[in-house]
Amino acid sequence: MMTGDLDKIRSKRAFIIDMDGVIYHGNLLLKGAADFVEWLVRSNKAFLFLTNSSDRSPVELSQKLDRLGIQVDPEHFYTSALATAGFLASQRPGGSVYVIGEPGLIQALYDAGFTMNNVNPDYVVVGEGRGYSLEALERAVNLVQKGARLIGTNPDLTGPVEGGIVPACGSLVAPIELATGVKAYFVGKPNPLIMRHGLRRLNAVREETAIVGDRMDTDIVAGVETEIDTILVLSGVTSLADIPSFPYQPRYILEGVFEIPEGLA
Repeated sequence: MMTGDLDKIRSKRAFIIDMDGVIYHGNLLLKGAADFVEWLVRSNKAFLFLTNSSDRSPVELSQKLDRLGIQVDPEHFYTSALATAGFLASQRPGGSVYVIGEPGLIQALYDAGFTMNNVNPDYVVVGEGRGYSLEALERAVNLVQKGARLIGTNPDLTGPVEGGIVPACGSLVAPIELATGVKAYFVGKPNPLIMRHGLRRLNAVREETAIVGDRMDTDIVAGVETEIDTILVLSGVTSLADIPSFPYQPRYILEGVFEIPEGLA
């Protein structure tokens, strides 16, 4: 990365930042992540951790970063679970859902006024989680066949962890799509809805904002489609060799967020 490009990145007023593959892998903090967050605070940047992960609430994400040595208040986090709950509340206030997912997703839906329903729900909502089972899959398929609308919190096929990758929401939704012939609607990145929510929370306009992510197929395309400058970091899913295969390109490419704070790269 050229110095001039880094200066352009550092001049941005607001940052939308992915977490998995950018700040950590599972419970492993990535190089320079703490320095990057300290720089954001010291430089009075507006910043929002915008994650496609739906299993944890903002409070839980804040606590996870604290355990890793980074203190960030819950207000700086926005998840695909919150975006999904907000979207469904705007479509069908007071509706009901059948959920395959973790407490972060279930709580977000409860908070948005939804009730849990495994008989005749308005929506089948799928996120990540260990609760995914053949029994849950069979029930979801039957409910969708009976008319429930199929919603995925995000289209990610995989997610990075310490030892490699794990199946993510897109992979978990796929069997339901194949069995029913129904395509899911995904609310998380790269859906422009979640990006607009992020900008509103930052009280920022796109021209003064950059998105930092490790995935071409979610983070970078989300920035491209909402005309926000994109910063791809090579510390997660996408490798340098992968980039030419995409019809769109990131504005900037970094080895990791450790390159952004001055004097620390």
